[in-house]
Amino acid sequence: MTDASNTSPQLQAEILMQALPHMLRYDETIVVVKYGGHAMGDEEVARSFARDMVLLEQSGVNPVVVHGGGPQIGAMLKKLGIKSEFAAGLRITDKATVEIVEMVLAGSINKQIVGFINAAGGRAIGLCGKDGNMVTATKVTRVHDPALNQEIDLDLGFVGDPSKVDTTVLGQVLGRELIPVLAPVCQGADGETYNVNADTFAGAIAGALKAKRLLFLTDVPGVLDKDKQLIKELSISQIRALIADGTITGGMIPKVETCIYAIEQGVEGVVILDGKTPHAVLVELLTDGGAGTLITR
Repeated sequence: MTDASNTSPQLQAEILMQALPHMLRYDETIVVVKYGGHAMGDEEVARSFARDMVLLEQSGVNPVVVHGGGPQIGAMLKKLGIKSEFAAGLRITDKATVEIVEMVLAGSINKQIVGFINAAGGRAIGLCGKDGNMVTATKVTRVHDPALNQEIDLDLGFVGDPSKVDTTVLGQVLGRELIPVLAPVCQGADGETYNVNADTFAGAIAGALKAKRLLFLTDVPGVLDKDKQLIKELSISQIRALIADGTITGGMIPKVETCIYAIEQGVEGVVILDGKTPHAVLVELLTDGGAGTLITR
């Protein structure tokens, strides 16, 4: 967004004229934002993101922030001398590791984001999947192996998938000028703690809330075609075709699968966009051009 102090009144009016219809469109709706990647590691970008969340809330939107923290977990494990092991590109999470995961995700990262939003004039509340039995997890036993490009049986330890979402707590928070910030640490029916993939967690939350939009802030501009050009809009059937013809590959496959899952759960539209782009969320929601790839039914 342009700095208002350096723009002419006419340009400011044009910006408002473009934004106002979109603000009305999202008034009192729920927008879930999955926040992670490099965008989270840069403090100035993180503070800018926090200001954008506050602005959204003040404009009548109900933002819900879901965050990951893979690099921060890796750094803490290294600091404590706990070796990280991976299989099919995913971290194997034993009992010692899951305790660190919970400490980092539901503790330091969660409260840092809460602090940034509060410092920007908002009122954030930090929660995780355990709070109020918000998300119940089931142990993951099958995963997509990007190298083989197929599903394989694999024991990742205390890694889970959302099996049930209870929105009671979020129902008490949303619409009260509070911004929930959610860490994907959940409890299983077996009483164990599970680390849930933040994208999958965000999809489950957005679906249960019947969100207007689910935004995935990533390290790429969106879904790219074979010429590496951004595809602005896709349907579920078009995504299936792009996976089949090899246009969508590697780590983008589980991301678009999560988008499809969220839409099938009741989300109106899911957007993959670059979290490093300044004010990416505002550009996506409040301008005609948008900022990433919009996926709809």
